[in-house]
Amino acid sequence: MYAGSYTGSYTDAQYNQIKNRDENGYTTRQVDTNTKTDANGNSYTTSVSNDQLTNSDFLNLMIQELKLQDPTKPMDSQRMMDTQLQMTTIETNMAMAKSMDKLVSTFNQTSLSNAANIIGKNIEDINTDENGVAKAYKVLSVETMDDNQLVVKARQIMYMEDVVKDADGNRLLYDQNGFIYNTDGEKTGQKIVLKNPGEIATDAEGKPVILDENNETVTDHTYTYEGLTTAVFASEISTIPFENITKIF
Repeated sequence: MYAGSYTGSYTDAQYNQIKNRDENGYTTRQVDTNTKTDANGNSYTTSVSNDQLTNSDFLNLMIQELKLQDPTKPMDSQRMMDTQLQMTTIETNMAMAKSMDKLVSTFNQTSLSNAANIIGKNIEDINTDENGVAKAYKVLSVETMDDNQLVVKARQIMYMEDVVKDADGNRLLYDQNGFIYNTDGEKTGQKIVLKNPGEIATDAEGKPVILDENNETVTDHTYTYEGLTTAVFASEISTIPFENITKIF
């Protein structure tokens, strides 16, 4: 800010016109000013400090300085105009930054809304298992991280399991090794023969092959297989960057 010499006194009332906003359109805020008095007893401003000082405030201050300038020592108008230009540039950059923040926020909200459509669906990402097969997941939720990164929360599909039912039509519970469990989560002692995790072996009649606790084949069981499968999920929840998704199904 330009500092010059002035004639007359620079009163508190004159400062208040610059510092504050009143019923004529000025907004009230604190402006810190430093003044000195020259050899003739005239006050002049040495500095003005305020983080919220605007270009309009600068113009008001410059007008006051022009009114009080010493005619024999006119101010450097080019220097004042350069200062005004700098303030205008700063204000423009700040306004642009605020607009960009709003644009980013709007973009993130739109992206989040669009991404929410995959909740409940299955996806694949860029990762593969030990056999080179793309890992698949069931999407539980879509979230935005603190760094505005869009991610999905999902459970990995470990394998597909053949659905076996009992005589009452209830689904048979068995683990990846084939051990059968009752409704209380306890092993029954019987075991269903699996070719692979979740893939059952069937006899000539298309019935599941069941073994007892002595690994003897049980021929009089009432379990049936209707060709249906269901997914078996991992217990932990995975966090996957949205851009890493390669397939939705």
